[in-house]
Amino acid sequence: MRNHIARSIVVLAAVIACCPVTRAQTEAGQGRGGDQPAEANQGRGRGQAPSPTANLPFDPHDFSGVWTGRGNMGKTPPMTPWAQARYDAAKPGLSARGEPLGNDPMMMCDPVGYPRIAFYNAYPMEFLQTKDRLVEFFDYFYVHRTIYLDGRPVPADPDPTWYGYSVGHWDGNTLVVETNGFNERSWVDNDAHPHSDEMKLEERFQRVDHDTIQATMTLTDPKAYTAPWVGMKSTWTLTTKLAMREDVCVPSDEEKYKEEMRVPAATPK
Repeated sequence: MRNHIARSIVVLAAVIACCPVTRAQTEAGQGRGGDQPAEANQGRGRGQAPSPTANLPFDPHDFSGVWTGRGNMGKTPPMTPWAQARYDAAKPGLSARGEPLGNDPMMMCDPVGYPRIAFYNAYPMEFLQTKDRLVEFFDYFYVHRTIYLDGRPVPADPDPTWYGYSVGHWDGNTLVVETNGFNERSWVDNDAHPHSDEMKLEERFQRVDHDTIQATMTLTDPKAYTAPWVGMKSTWTLTTKLAMREDVCVPSDEEKYKEEMRVPAATPK
């Protein structure tokens, strides 16, 4: 198991350099051109051959398995004055506009929160499904999110949490998930775009072939944004080659990492 120090170093280097989500957020809020969901049987990405197992039989209502994702958060809508003030005060360490350590909540081992965690493309995610719930288990930070499928309504005023309260229903072969009940302590993305406790998400998941789930997300938060945040898209590819790791954020390890980052490289320890 790699500890959180190693993970932070890898993420800090890799996300800024090559992660499409971060790059999309820092290019004047514009999504990368051509980042439409992959067509069926082409979940491996542009220029790559379709998976040889893509056309195997599958149940479109069964998402069970370990998946690797690639995604794009689209264009950020205009912020309200409340959100702009929070954004200006933030110093994101995993963004081109930030500082090496900054004040990113997850650098203190606070939970990453949702939807931010869903766009860490370098880390797998596992769906664990029963008849009345779907558990989305993230390798990154070793956390889970529960989506209830038992017909309950979306609660009007749930207790605020990091990952919200999610309820799903099937619209044909598309799983529609509604989530509310967020606290205000997490960021939407690596660039520190904020959200309020009024944030609501609508997601649509569709298993388009044996190996591919396509997802879209719409974020609505009138306290933070003057329009809905649309264009969040991701493609998840089924894999049998990865095992979920215990990727836990340990406060003592995180503090040691911060101390080492503050020591100039030329200074003897």
